[in-house]
Amino acid sequence: MEKLKELREEKGYTQDSLAREVGLSKGTISSYEQGLRSITVPSAKKLGQVLGVEWHIFFENEVSETYDKVN
Repeated sequence: MEKLKELREEKGYTQDSLAREVGLSKGTISSYEQGLRSITVPSAKKLGQVLGVEWHIFFENEVSETYDKVN
């Protein structure tokens, strides 16, 4: 998820520091950023709060891709 990496770097967090701030592992943050794991709503809410963005932005591409597949 490029958006997460972009926001993390913009705010000056490393994967490790962001993970500690939101209570996740560095591996989880890395997996989210690489698209190896889908972000959960609770994680998106924590990340959004820490990064100063609305949590739903982490799902915008997924909704668009799902819509495109259905239509």
